[in-house]
Amino acid sequence: MSKKIDKKGGKIRQDNYKKILNAAEQEFAKSGLKGTTIQSVANAAELPKANVLYYFKTKSDLYIAVLKQILTIWNSSFDQATADDEPAEVLAAYISEKIEISRIRPDLSKIFALEIINGGLNLDEEFRLNHRTWVEGRVAVINQWVAKNKMAVKSAHHLLYTIWASCQHYADFSAQISQLTNRDMQQADFDQASKSLIHLILKGCELEVPEQYC
Repeated sequence: MSKKIDKKGGKIRQDNYKKILNAAEQEFAKSGLKGTTIQSVANAAELPKANVLYYFKTKSDLYIAVLKQILTIWNSSFDQATADDEPAEVLAAYISEKIEISRIRPDLSKIFALEIINGGLNLDEEFRLNHRTWVEGRVAVINQWVAKNKMAVKSAHHLLYTIWASCQHYADFSAQISQLTNRDMQQADFDQASKSLIHLILKGCELEVPEQYC
């Protein structure tokens, strides 16, 4: 009996944790770090303020947790890539996934972009270290692809920066795109953007575009 209760309790805690992070994501995107309060997150999550403080002692703790979740979501398809994989398949999937995230969860990019534009002053050392470690790991894989003559690129770092900037443009500057085209972007527009970026970036790396992305 107690085992079932523990499982149920664990599920409730997990659901509440996810609900709080999702609510915080909305609030930080809407009001920024300064304008967001623990109470506003609690209201958005439809939970008592005490529940939020149970998981996150301070607003700063909650903010860092949201930023960590953003990187986890963004980087998932590229995390397990190795030098033995085909760069065209890996990079095309990575670009496609990042465009889709810009479509369905644009707030992620807006929160992160605002933090970086303001100098990244709220990022703790653990976050910075983990982010650098991830990037250097991915750079190492790209450089191994280059060494094996699987692709050509002048700088692995700048390749990553280009992918991030291009894909996140469709989240950060969605209002500008809508103004220029006189309408909101639809699924077909995001699909076209994904294929265009995949073609542009892969061809620039002397890679053939996988058939499913043509």
